[in-house]
Amino acid sequence: MGQYTIRMPDIGEGIAEVELVKWRVAPGEAVAEDQVLADVMTDKATVEIPSPVAGTVKSLGGEPGQRMAVGAELIRLEVEGAGNAARAPVAAPALAATAAVVTAPAPPPPLASPAPTRTPDERAIASPAVRRRAWELNIDLQYVHGSGPAGRITQADLDVYLASRGGQPATTTSAPPAGRVREATPAPPANEGEQQVPIIGLRRRIAQKMQEAKRRIPHFTYVEEIDVTEAEALRQQLNARYGEERGKLTLLPFIARAILDSLADFPQMNARFDDEAGIVTRHAPVHLGIATQTDSGLLVPVLRHAETQDLWGLAREIARLAETARSGRITREELSGSTITLTSLGALGGIVSTPVINHPEVAIVGVNRMVERPVFRHGTVVGRQLMNLSSSFDHRVVDGMDAARFIQAVRALLEQPALLFVR
Repeated sequence: MGQYTIRMPDIGEGIAEVELVKWRVAPGEAVAEDQVLADVMTDKATVEIPSPVAGTVKSLGGEPGQRMAVGAELIRLEVEGAGNAARAPVAAPALAATAAVVTAPAPPPPLASPAPTRTPDERAIASPAVRRRAWELNIDLQYVHGSGPAGRITQADLDVYLASRGGQPATTTSAPPAGRVREATPAPPANEGEQQVPIIGLRRRIAQKMQEAKRRIPHFTYVEEIDVTEAEALRQQLNARYGEERGKLTLLPFIARAILDSLADFPQMNARFDDEAGIVTRHAPVHLGIATQTDSGLLVPVLRHAETQDLWGLAREIARLAETARSGRITREELSGSTITLTSLGALGGIVSTPVINHPEVAIVGVNRMVERPVFRHGTVVGRQLMNLSSSFDHRVVDGMDAARFIQAVRALLEQPALLFVR
C-alpha cells in the first residue's frame, strides 16, 4: 500500500487561493475514482474537487472555512501500489527504549508531553469553541482522542483528557445556607444555549461583498409611492387571455420593463464605476441583475440584454434564473456582469427598505409589497393598489435630482402601463 497526495488544483483565472467550503468524505472512508472529495469556492463560484484515484482517506488537509493556496495538500489517500507520496517515518519517543527498566510508578507527564494520537500530517478536527477552551487550558489537540464523527474532538473529550492527566473539568458549587447541607451541583457547560455558526463559503462571500459595497459606496436611498392599480388590472387581463399559451405574469416583469424603458433617458444609471481608476462605464445593453434569495444566501443572476425582451420574455428569464440559482445549478457566467439590479422580497417586502448597491454598479431598485389603501381620487375616497419603490444610488456619480427623475419616469410608466407597449 502507498499514499497518494491530492493537492489543491489550479482552477484558472489567475486564482492563487480558494476557500475550503465542505468536505464530502471523512478519514477512513473509501472513495472511488472521480468521486467528489470537497467543495471549494473562488470569488465567483463553488467548484467540486474530484478524486483522480480510488483509495481510502488517510487525512484531510484543512477545515471548512480555511483559505488554501493552489498546490497545498488537500487530502491524502491510501492506495494500492506505491502512490505518489513518500511516507515520512515517525520517530519513536526517546524514552521508549528505557521504559522497560523503570520499576517505580512515574508521575503524570505535563500536558504537552504524552504520545500524540495522530501522525504529524493529520490535523485535529474540532469546533471553534473546543479549540478556544483547549487554548485556555494549554492543551495541544494533537494529543487528544476524538470520539465524535470522523474523529472530531468534543468538550467531553477535553474533560477525559484532563482527568487522565491529573486535572479535573471545571465545575462550580455554591455554598449551602447555614444549617443546611446539600450536594454540590455541577454548573452547566459554559457554552450551554450558545450556537456558533462559522461564516464560510457563499455566506462569507456575501458578507464580504456587502461590506465592500457599504465601505466604498456613499449610498443614498430614494423612496417613492406608486399607484399600481392599473398595472395590476392589466396583468390580470393579460393572464386571463394569454396565460395558458404564454405563461402567467407577475408584477415584477412590468417593473423590470418600466426600468428598462426609463434607462434610455437615464443612461448614467446603467453603469459600473471603477473607483480605483476613476472611470464610469455606461453600457448600451442592459444586463439586469435579479437579486434572488437561496438556501445558501443572496445571489444575483444576470438577465443579459434584458432590453430586448417583452413582458413574457422577462417573466420566463426571471423565473428560469431564480430556479437555477436556488437549485445550485447557476454558472459563474450567469452571476457576473450585471449593470443595474432589481431586488424584491415580494409579500415580505415591507413598506420601505434601503437596498445595498451591487458593487461596482451605481443603482439598485428595490420593490416593496403591494397593499390596498384608501386614497383621494377626483374628490372621492377609493381603494387603490399602492407600492413603494425603495432605490439606492451611488452619490459619487449619480446626483439626487437625476435619481428622483429616473424613479419618476419609472412611476409614470407603471401608473399608465399602456405606455409599456409603445416603443
